[in-house]
Amino acid sequence: MNNDKLTWLRKNLFSTWYNSLLTVVCLVFLFWVVRGIITWATTQAQWAIIQVNLRLFLVGRFPQTLYWRTWIVLAIASTLGAITGGVFFSKQQLTKRGIALFAFIIGVLLVVLPLDFTSRLWLLLIAVLVFAGFGIGGKFTKVLTPWLSLLWLLSFPIILWLIGGGFGLQPVPTNLWNGLLLTLLMAAVSIVLSFPIGVLLALGRTSNLPVVHWFSILYIEIIRGVPLIGILFLAQVMLPLFLSADVRLDRVLRAIAGLVLFSAAYMAENVRGGLQSIPRGQIEAAKALGFNTPLVVILIVLPQALRSVIPAIVGQFIGLFKDTSLLSLVGLVELTGIARSILAQPQFLGRYAEVYLFIGFIYWVFCYSMSLASRQLEKQLNQ
Repeated sequence: MNNDKLTWLRKNLFSTWYNSLLTVVCLVFLFWVVRGIITWATTQAQWAIIQVNLRLFLVGRFPQTLYWRTWIVLAIASTLGAITGGVFFSKQQLTKRGIALFAFIIGVLLVVLPLDFTSRLWLLLIAVLVFAGFGIGGKFTKVLTPWLSLLWLLSFPIILWLIGGGFGLQPVPTNLWNGLLLTLLMAAVSIVLSFPIGVLLALGRTSNLPVVHWFSILYIEIIRGVPLIGILFLAQVMLPLFLSADVRLDRVLRAIAGLVLFSAAYMAENVRGGLQSIPRGQIEAAKALGFNTPLVVILIVLPQALRSVIPAIVGQFIGLFKDTSLLSLVGLVELTGIARSILAQPQFLGRYAEVYLFIGFIYWVFCYSMSLASRQLEKQLNQ
């Protein structure tokens, strides 16, 4: 094994004198950068800004007496995510690498995070639910696979009810939905709504009906020609003008409308690329067997088209998740907006690096999780 590694190093990094010199220079540069980062992080950075304002980063001004509702929301989402992961990950990954990494992360969170006793109990309970969810998903894969989408869709009304209140729960105004809570909520709702609209627009652009075809083309090309920030401002200012005076849309709903309208246009082009990859012969064969057009699209065309463009669709979802950072420009205090509020605190003026590194790490965790999930989904579908 060691001989193989030495052979690889000799062949790829030290094959000639200039490759050897370039390798040494790169290693010295990396050492200098890493040493500078570690020195800054351990001696100069003021990580107290993260510790003191952790609740603001996560839930903003959400009432502290109602934190139990956000913990239940986290438990529901984590359990469903664990069941989904158990379905798509192999048992070997779950029993060895996954369990060890999961236990390590939970231990670090319990030690590092400034949580009270009740919050630590909630975190331990969620860890148990996640562990059980992975086991259930891995054990009952065939039974759960057809129901996963329905379970996620049913969880959305429950989550919105817990966050917003009503129907027996104390209402919480949307201006108190801040931080990571608002970012995840906006991204999740926008992704769920923009996907079917994008599919319909893609089908409309390939339709033989002139009205549907040209409407889809106009919508897609106009929206793609306008920046997202312009769409968001139009949604905030222009959308109420199309409604009666009695109807007043909340700012959160207007922002969701802007994100959905923008993302659906790009989603339509991604799906259209998958539709064009389907051989014409399959469609003609299906019609020869007596299938009508809706059945051909639903049973034959769409499943293959969506599977072929999974990387592009997930890339669009990741982009939409990061685009939620623009909501702070239209008055919504999501993760980036709450960071600006925290930086305005007198005792933490100028601590930009610590704050933006922290929220950058949060964005990376969620984006990488979506990327990892898409790769597992591709492997599962290819099998």
